[in-house]
Amino acid sequence: MCLICWIDWGSDMTGTLVLDPLIPLVLLYGVAGLALLSLILAVWRRLPGWWLRGLAGLALLAAIANPSIQQEDREPLSDIVMMVVDESASQRIGDRSSQNAEAVANIEAEIARQPNTELRTVTLGDGEGDLGTTLMTALSEALAEEPQARVAGIILVTDGRLHDIERTPRLPAPMHTLLTGQPDDWDRRLIVENAPAFAILGEEVNLTLRIEDQGAAPEATSVPLSVSIDGDAPLTVQVPVGEDIQLPITLPHGGMNVLQFSVPEVEGELTNRNNAAVVQINGVRDRLRVLLVSGEPHPGERTWRNLLKSDSSVDLVHFTILRPPEKQDGVPVNELSLIAFPTRELFLEKINDFDLIIFDRYRRRGILPSAYLDNIRSYVEQGGAVLISSGPEYGSAESIYRSPLGQILPGAPTARVFEEGFVPQITDLGARHPVTEGLDELSPNPDGEGPGWGRWFRLVDVLVPENAMTVMSGLDERPLLTLNRVGEGRVALIASDHSWLWDRGYEGGGPQLELLRRLAHWMMKEPELEEEALWVEPTGQTMRIIRRTLSLDMGDVTVTHPDGTETTLRLEEVSPGRFETLWEAPEIGLYRLNDGEESAVIALGPAAPREFEQTIADSVLLDPLVDSTRGGVIPISAGNIDIRTVREGRPAAGRGWIGITPRDAFRTAEINITPLLPAWAFLLLAALLMVGAWLREGRR
Repeated sequence: MCLICWIDWGSDMTGTLVLDPLIPLVLLYGVAGLALLSLILAVWRRLPGWWLRGLAGLALLAAIANPSIQQEDREPLSDIVMMVVDESASQRIGDRSSQNAEAVANIEAEIARQPNTELRTVTLGDGEGDLGTTLMTALSEALAEEPQARVAGIILVTDGRLHDIERTPRLPAPMHTLLTGQPDDWDRRLIVENAPAFAILGEEVNLTLRIEDQGAAPEATSVPLSVSIDGDAPLTVQVPVGEDIQLPITLPHGGMNVLQFSVPEVEGELTNRNNAAVVQINGVRDRLRVLLVSGEPHPGERTWRNLLKSDSSVDLVHFTILRPPEKQDGVPVNELSLIAFPTRELFLEKINDFDLIIFDRYRRRGILPSAYLDNIRSYVEQGGAVLISSGPEYGSAESIYRSPLGQILPGAPTARVFEEGFVPQITDLGARHPVTEGLDELSPNPDGEGPGWGRWFRLVDVLVPENAMTVMSGLDERPLLTLNRVGEGRVALIASDHSWLWDRGYEGGGPQLELLRRLAHWMMKEPELEEEALWVEPTGQTMRIIRRTLSLDMGDVTVTHPDGTETTLRLEEVSPGRFETLWEAPEIGLYRLNDGEESAVIALGPAAPREFEQTIADSVLLDPLVDSTRGGVIPISAGNIDIRTVREGRPAAGRGWIGITPRDAFRTAEINITPLLPAWAFLLLAALLMVGAWLREGRR
């Protein structure tokens, strides 16, 4: 089919002359060539009827080409103006919300006055996470839903702070920016330039911070900076504005430390949402320093040593008494040891260098004077940890309990020692305590009655004080593992020396490694082993709030939002001592949780999201796009604007006005095809012309 010409039938109808040859187009060209050669030959021979021959050939070609008139009934379509309204978080500061409403009302009124023009409005809010303002993404999706040939203009109502400029679509019409904000806006921002993900406990780590003023800010040389860790009382220091600050921090505990930095809000600044910053640093121990004191050789001594030496992060000092002082066998003293064991250095001078001291079947024999043991008691009260693994000697007159250490130990011996087989059991309190919680699941015989562990065969009878916690029991429910807090430190007592049977796999063994690992971490105050704890496991903006407690019930948890509002949540018990709930946070930022006893701080995303990194309205990112379509940037604060129609390619913006380009789009409602003449009419005409040529040439 070949288009020959257009015929205008009016505003709603057009006609097109089309050809529908009866033979292939190549053959038609061949026939036309033969006809042309015949005409040229007739002219060369000066035949008087050559022109009649040419007209006859043309009529034959027209009959073969089968010309028709195609008529289209067209319906005009309206022009479309796209308006994207930015209602992200940065558009809710100051008076920008009211500016948005005024601009939208102004555009709607102007478009309503334009003939044959529709307005498509797209509202952009806050997305999930911290993606910022996805203005170009919203524009791309809106343009994809409309015919590009009908788009007459694009209007953006925004502060110009977008975060997806790389996703700019092809712009089919002039684009304009109506800019929110005021000329005298200013804001103060706190920036954390550099912060490590983890730090060694006891060592200083440097953080780099900067306080930056944006916009028409008043002159300031320094401001007060508040620093707090895990929501504790803040420390305030005076810091300069516009300079990098090196801030040394020493983490107070292992696990996650939440550091919050803030500067006070000043009257006139746009928002205080970027006046704070949150850094989460994981506190780790460099190496665990353990002092193991073995009172005498026994089968479990090697188990303790192998257990501690198997961990490369443990520095072990092992003090073993191989030969008691009362033993007189004539062996020379210089053959008993190469060097004298540095007891004074270990137990007086460097005792605070140890994280944990373990007494394994130790009895008083005069090797460690009472002054040394009293120093260990002071070490515990000041934050140290002591673990006693007791044997028969604990119930004797030589018991370590009958020393200054007895004031802090969680079990007083009754002098009774039971030599009977028993399976260690977890007490009701132990089922709730993190040291023994879930240990019964680590069983070689999970289908049997009880924990399914191997038996122990010795138990020292002890009396447990009221403030101590019995988490495991032995024969006839007598205390087996007791824990207690003393001053700033912690102590634990295992009333048996047969834990090594689990390590050897006797009768299936038991979870000795896991038990001792948890016990050591609890004594060193690792946050994940605290029996009273409140923490949050975030997934996006969903919080899993977890409360662990030894109590049978607990109160509600109050969640304080970044803007100061509060939400009260009820937690449900999911396992002994563990209460949980899921809660969807409405926005990212810093949240504080408190149940009256425990508190926690959690940062969902940064404390100052991307929306508040740059808060001063600016069109610098949009200017190249606007200029490429000959559009304009007009501040909303300048007042209402007019909308005019301009021809394509002409400037589309001026003082107080913006332009749209009419598209004159249409929809074809109906198509009719009518032959120009029947084929027999063309043949008849050709025959008449050929007869006329014959008659003319015959008379000559």
